[in-house]
Amino acid sequence: MSLVTLSDVLQPALKQGYAVGGLVTLGWEDMRAFVAAAEAENCPVILQAGPGCREHTPLPILARMFITLAEEASVPVVAHLDHGYTHEDCRIALDCGFTSVMFDGSRKPLRQNIDETAAIAQMAHAAGISCEGEIGFVGYDAGEESAGTDPEEAAKFARETGVDAMAISVGNVHLQKEDGAGLDLERIRAIEAVTDVPLVIHGGSGVPDAQRLELSRNSKICKFNIGTELRMAFGAALREAVNRDPERFDRVSILKETHDPVVAATRKALRSLKPA
Repeated sequence: MSLVTLSDVLQPALKQGYAVGGLVTLGWEDMRAFVAAAEAENCPVILQAGPGCREHTPLPILARMFITLAEEASVPVVAHLDHGYTHEDCRIALDCGFTSVMFDGSRKPLRQNIDETAAIAQMAHAAGISCEGEIGFVGYDAGEESAGTDPEEAAKFARETGVDAMAISVGNVHLQKEDGAGLDLERIRAIEAVTDVPLVIHGGSGVPDAQRLELSRNSKICKFNIGTELRMAFGAALREAVNRDPERFDRVSILKETHDPVVAATRKALRSLKPA
């Protein structure tokens, strides 16, 4: 297939009743497994470079890796900057060839968040790529607490920023290792009632599979970010490979053994987002 924008995959999802996985990458081994899983499930995939990933590998290198995988893939692939905190973060990603940027102004006052997100959305659209923004604040497991999205503020944010996707805080949290209690359906329905912008759930690993499937098919949530459960699968496979032979030191041979387990975990996650 080819490299596509976030809008290219989310608009069909919105119309046809499914969601797309925004898969949080850390390196070549997991991003390659993510694409293999998407091909096996015959669905699009969003490869995401978050702050942790960017600390380890420069954006231009990540862009080249994403683009290489996209050019060889049989399914649509989005190269997405996740949690860009500054205009410069987003500009660099755009210049490197990313096809989507997420600006995170969720910790800022509403007016500032809207103005800064709107400027980045305008920059992205002028370059022919997509922009995701966040309204409300999605917290972290055993860390910063969430601030739930106010539906009226969500409507204002969507209208005034022109974003292509809107991340919301509705009971979801980042870095959750086990299923949580589930998302706040009443708040989701209230937000859906005031906007037609595709909605995004960060911290998708904490959402039970059954609820992910239900919301993918019967809501305006079109993108679930999934990272922690896939990192856990990678870590378990890596530990098993290392411990199996204490004398082995070739990291390529060790890392190869993470591929199949990560593909299997990713396929399971992607199946919870697919149409009926």
